[in-house]
Amino acid sequence: GPAGAAGPAPAPEAASAFSAPRAMPYIDVSSNRIAAPDREVDVLFVLKKPQVILLGNVLSDAECDAIVAHCGARYTRSTVTAEADGASVVHEGRTSEMAFIQRGETEVVERVDRRLAALAHWSPECSEPFQLQKYGVTQEYRPHYDWLDPDSAGHRSHLARGGQRLATFVLYLCDVEQGGGTVFPGLGLEVFPKKGSALWFLNTDDNHQPDPQTLHGGAPVVRGTKIIANKWLRQERYG
Repeated sequence: GPAGAAGPAPAPEAASAFSAPRAMPYIDVSSNRIAAPDREVDVLFVLKKPQVILLGNVLSDAECDAIVAHCGARYTRSTVTAEADGASVVHEGRTSEMAFIQRGETEVVERVDRRLAALAHWSPECSEPFQLQKYGVTQEYRPHYDWLDPDSAGHRSHLARGGQRLATFVLYLCDVEQGGGTVFPGLGLEVFPKKGSALWFLNTDDNHQPDPQTLHGGAPVVRGTKIIANKWLRQERYG
C-alpha cells in the first residue's frame, strides 16, 4: 500500500512464545535524510536499544507557530491516567498544562499527521490525537512510561481502545532558553528541545511487550517556555 498505510497485523488466535514478531512502526534510518512526502527530514542521532531517534526539520517554523497559536487559550492542568480506574487525574509529578488537537481539526495538523504516518510507516488512524504540553519555569514531568500496563485495571480500559502504545513522537514546537530536556534516566540520555525537531522512541519490543528501558521524563524548565506535541502510535485503530 502507500507509505504510511500499513496497519498492524491481526493478532494470532493463540500467541506462542515462538511466534514471529508482530508488525511495528519503524523509521528508515538507512540514509541521513528522509524524504517524507512533503519535506526532507534529517536523521540527527539513533540509539539502537531501546530505539530512540532524533529527527530534525520535521516541522517548519510556520507549522510550529500555527499549532501553538491554534491551542492559544485551550490549556488546562495536565493529568495522568489513574492505575486503579483509568480516570484522568492531576498528579504532582506532572505540572505542565495540556491541550488536545483532534485529527483533521485544522489543515496544518492534518498535514503533520500524514507526514508522521509516512515517517513511521503506520496508519494515522492507529494513533491518538496530538496532545500538546506547555511547561513554564519549574514545570516538569517526572520519569514515567508511555506504555499502558496490562496488569493495571485502569490501563486495561485504555488498552481496549486501540491497544498498546507502540511508539511515541515528541514534537518540539519552540526553542527553550534553559532546561526542559527530555531525559531517559536509565540511559544517561538527555535530548534538548529544538523548534521543528521530533524525538521518536519505541515503547515496546517486537512482540508488543512493554520495554522497561523506556523510562523518560521532562526535565524542569529553567528559563523560557517549552511547548511540545505528543503523538502516540497504537497497535490498532484508535477512535
